[in-house]
Amino acid sequence: MAKQLGQGDIDALFAASAANSSAPPEGLASEPQLERYDFSRAGQISNDQMRAISSVNDLFARNMMHTLSAWLRTPFKMKLVAGEQLPFREFLERLSSPSYICSIRLEPLGAVGLLELELALASPIVDVLLGGVGRAWPTRELTDIEEAILTSVVQMAVRELNLAWQSVGLEFVFEKRESEPAVARMLTAGEKTLCVSFEARMPEAQGAMNLCLPAVVLNAILRRLISQGDRPKRRSREAHARIRELMGEMKIGAALQFPAMRLRASELSTLAPGTILRLPLAKHAASELRMGGLQFGRAHPVRTGEHRGAQLEGVIDNVDCNDVSAELSVVETTSVN
Repeated sequence: MAKQLGQGDIDALFAASAANSSAPPEGLASEPQLERYDFSRAGQISNDQMRAISSVNDLFARNMMHTLSAWLRTPFKMKLVAGEQLPFREFLERLSSPSYICSIRLEPLGAVGLLELELALASPIVDVLLGGVGRAWPTRELTDIEEAILTSVVQMAVRELNLAWQSVGLEFVFEKRESEPAVARMLTAGEKTLCVSFEARMPEAQGAMNLCLPAVVLNAILRRLISQGDRPKRRSREAHARIRELMGEMKIGAALQFPAMRLRASELSTLAPGTILRLPLAKHAASELRMGGLQFGRAHPVRTGEHRGAQLEGVIDNVDCNDVSAELSVVETTSVN
């Protein structure tokens, strides 16, 4: 007896037939979906690229903070505030007047970017370098001497930019300070730019530093930056030299002390001011020179001018003398225990 199909069964058969007809033949891959290209998004920086940019600029901010703090000998805080893509006209609208703004060339791209330093931050830096305490002045144009001093600070910032961006082969070259009319002609008003803002603080003033880069020319460099994100970090010779330079300024706890020995409790119980305690050591036995709590070698306490010192006799076998930044023939910072 033939089975009668209901309306639901008929609809299911038609749906299955339509699905089979639209599926590609077995063994053939489906054709890729085509999308319309939006030319208005040309040069748009992706989210991955923006994260990579933020990591590089955050490194620049930290290095700049430590470098200027040591150079100015005063607290200097700097941090990354924002990184965004916007038309060049909007960057011009955000510029303070007057301000110190200079052109920087991007090699090997041959493009030109801009670096702005607010005069609210420039004046205390100049004041410190001229022997002051870092007070902010009323906003005004810089004199020739003040501009020459500030130019050296900006050149230092460009060097730190090179250290931060050297992993992708981007080099920043300082050109000159630009006037406001010249800045407006650097790029077309509608060109997309990458604007990175930093906030800097000193004890009695604060201000901003802004970096403006053409977004289109950065795409190739940024792809390389993202591709290197998962690779093991390798320090360049310049970075290694800078690390050694910074570590050379560190102060390490040092002590010149007797080696461990055993004394009778009866000898210690009778100690009084003026008592001479005889130690189980030969008269010419060397003391232990310890760095950071670790034994470095053997040394004798000596006098050097108005200070005590340690004359190094020898180092232990597992210590590399080249890794110690101080000359230990006379260590004036050691203490004699």
